Amino acid sequence: MNGSDAYSATEAQYVRRHHKHEPRENQCTSALVKHIKAPAHLVWSLVRRFDQPQRYKPFVSSTERLELLDDEEHILGVQIVGGDHRLKNYSSIMTVHPEFIDGRPGTLVIESFVVDVPDGNTKDETCYFVKALIRCNLKSLADVSERMAVQDRVEPVNQF
Repeated sequence: MNGSDAYSATEAQYVRRHHKHEPRENQCTSALVKHIKAPAHLVWSLVRRFDQPQRYKPFVSSTERLELLDDEEHILGVQIVGGDHRLKNYSSIMTVHPEFIDGRPGTLVIESFVVDVPDGNTKDETCYFVKALIRCNLKSLADVSERMAVQDRVEPVNQF
């Protein structure tokens, strides 16, 4: 992890426990955190559909191979196969953790990655590029999840 990413104690504990990457000399790695105002079971239902990443990932242009799927611990590990040469030997781990946000059920999502640094790029440039993509995907995941959560909350009221 690079030093500019500050995590809360809880976030740091999850990163240490689940997001162990051992980057080689020509690779960079980092982890991003997103707090989502939707219950963890709902967020996980989207994340675990690795066969339909386009449900919340706007930039999927290649194939993701499932490396790890743990429904008990809410851990998903994927590797990108083929596609964009900028993401060579890319693998990521995503974990979903229940939390409370403003007194309501929410979700802490952590996504970490390791990827080769392409020729002609620095580790910083590569990490910046990948983190920008992941930020977009996590924002999209939050938008989709929060929209679904709002619809869930409204439905019982409409049944009267």
